[in-house]
Amino acid sequence: MTRPSPTTIISGGSRGLGLAVASRLLERGDRIATFSRSGSAALDDLASRHPGRVHHEHFDAADSAAVRQFVAKTVDRFGRVDHCVANAAVAAEGILATMSDADIDAMLTVNLGGAIVLVRECVRQFLAQPRALPDAEAGSVVVVSSVVAARGSPGLAVYAATKAGLEGFARCLAREVGPRGIRVNAVAPGFLTTELSATLSQADRERIVRRTPLGRLGATGDIVGAIDFLTSPGAAFVTGQTLTVDGGGAA
Repeated sequence: MTRPSPTTIISGGSRGLGLAVASRLLERGDRIATFSRSGSAALDDLASRHPGRVHHEHFDAADSAAVRQFVAKTVDRFGRVDHCVANAAVAAEGILATMSDADIDAMLTVNLGGAIVLVRECVRQFLAQPRALPDAEAGSVVVVSSVVAARGSPGLAVYAATKAGLEGFARCLAREVGPRGIRVNAVAPGFLTTELSATLSQADRERIVRRTPLGRLGATGDIVGAIDFLTSPGAAFVTGQTLTVDGGGAA
């Protein structure tokens, strides 16, 4: 029996890591459903190069009703959901004593609450649908954390709290849904050459590079392979784990 093309939902897929993951999984044969607050020319181009295999919408990951509707629309379009990558996040850098309520609420609501709601909706679908093959897993989840959850970084206390919460969520959920054939893991990227790291001073960037054994900041492509693996049959016996991808900085 031939395995049908998997369907993967990715939050925050219009740019950065989410876009890179969408591109890699399309190359391996997945159908992709993604959402973000705004679109991008790069995502439009990706969809045009893979006609009929990309579904994307614009809304805030903090909108729980929109998330529920999006998962339902994905099932209507592609028939099922096989993988969930909770990637969408916002970051506000600054010391806690001067951080606004609005910035704190945004990070808690999007990074943690939004990810949990998306995963919940996907898990509900995993449990309701027939398996792609009789001996296949019911579904897999990857939440995107950060090395600051474990190591800390000045000015990122609230951001780190949301990511540490995601890792605890993934470990507990893996035990909860493992008996039903669902795997749950986290990926913790190091500092990447993205919009977030662009806000770092030159001195901070040089300090991070010096303490990283591989001698550079990461790229989105460095993280894509980890997510590709964790959502593949090759990771069939991997669950409840946090895979750190930081060039050896935690060593």
